[in-house]
Amino acid sequence: MFHDRHTILVESIKRLLRRNALPHLKKIVRKTHAADLADAFRHIGLADQKRLFGLMNDVEQQGLLLSELEESIFLEFIREMPVDEIVRILDEMPNDDVADLIGLMPPETATAVLEKMEKEGSEEVEGLLRYSDDTAGGIMTPDFVALSQDSTAKEAIESLQKEHRDVEMPFYLYVVDDLKRLVGVISLRQLVVVKPDTRLKDIMNPELVSVQTSMDQEEVAKIVARYDILAVPVVDETGVLEGIVTVDDVIDIFRMEATEDILKMAGVGDMFVETQTIMGGIRIRLPWLFASCLGGILAFYVISGFEETLIKYAYLAAFMPVIAGMGGNVGTQSSTIVVRGLATGRLSLGDFWRVIGKELLVGLFLGIVYGTLIGLVAELQYSIFMLNIVVALAMVSSMTIAAFMGALVPLGLARMKIDPAVATGPFVTTSTDVITAFLYFTIATKLLDM
Repeated sequence: MFHDRHTILVESIKRLLRRNALPHLKKIVRKTHAADLADAFRHIGLADQKRLFGLMNDVEQQGLLLSELEESIFLEFIREMPVDEIVRILDEMPNDDVADLIGLMPPETATAVLEKMEKEGSEEVEGLLRYSDDTAGGIMTPDFVALSQDSTAKEAIESLQKEHRDVEMPFYLYVVDDLKRLVGVISLRQLVVVKPDTRLKDIMNPELVSVQTSMDQEEVAKIVARYDILAVPVVDETGVLEGIVTVDDVIDIFRMEATEDILKMAGVGDMFVETQTIMGGIRIRLPWLFASCLGGILAFYVISGFEETLIKYAYLAAFMPVIAGMGGNVGTQSSTIVVRGLATGRLSLGDFWRVIGKELLVGLFLGIVYGTLIGLVAELQYSIFMLNIVVALAMVSSMTIAAFMGALVPLGLARMKIDPAVATGPFVTTSTDVITAFLYFTIATKLLDM
């Protein structure tokens, strides 16, 4: 249903642009969410993008649209935009979003924009730009409510009404000491139900979760998800409150990290196909496929060593694809489960032997089930009892070892501080193919020659 609605929106915008139906376009622009408009930008040319953007009378909506655009589209769109126009829009946006956009700009454009921005806003943005993009400091917003621990509930409410009306996340009120160090948190509900003369330090919760500016964004997202909170405060090394990371940013992080892991596991880099150049796609995929090719060559030499067995018992070749395929599938399943578990924090290196043992038993049980099934097929087709045993044992061995390798490789790579999502695929595929071929023909040679 959502896909259909999106398709209708894009086609409607295209049709109205062709007809130059500006009044209708203005209505669509005014009623459509910035995220949907940003997606529509992917399907129209630069000239039409500029026409559509020019129909927006709301600067806030223009800022939201820019923040939703993909990096390549954003850079192309602002390339010829006057600096004053960019500054006019950025001045109305939250500083964390401004920092993200400026971080994408070419250095000369970013410098020119910062020089023309309002002094207070540019100083906050420059402060955010000090931090790496993938850290808590890089994704935090400096717009938050910080109140003195000696303030009363009445004073806090008056401060909210006068000074913090545009704060992005007013549900949590952070309490600081005289040195601006974070000491507690109060919910908005708590504040309005206590007596007006109550001191904040008497009602605050001092046991709050916080993160440091240098913490990786993925770890920040895990903390927000673990404790089911709408925002997490960010402090520096001395405990001074610097900003907050809100749940909407966490959702973006999870989506981005999950997509990145999936693309890496497939060996296609961390970019969507529509943003890759042809040469870029070739360059990214070549090493991953080369590793798989080497594994295939190694498997070839292993099989060549059993050439006499294969010539003597040619029917063994009929079962090679299903044995290797089932092993490969089990290995992929196990590695996917483990890699995702490591990425989400549900698995840790402390679970090393427990996870490997569990996957080993799962592979063994699955191997017995499908080994029996394939063995029966071999018996029905060739009526050779020993072939039934060979195929069944090969299937059990293949699926057991594949499950074992699918768990061992990503855990081992993680222990060596290597990203499991990048290297797991080639290692699991190669090792499973080679070991499966070796065991299959070794078992066949020993049993069929008896």
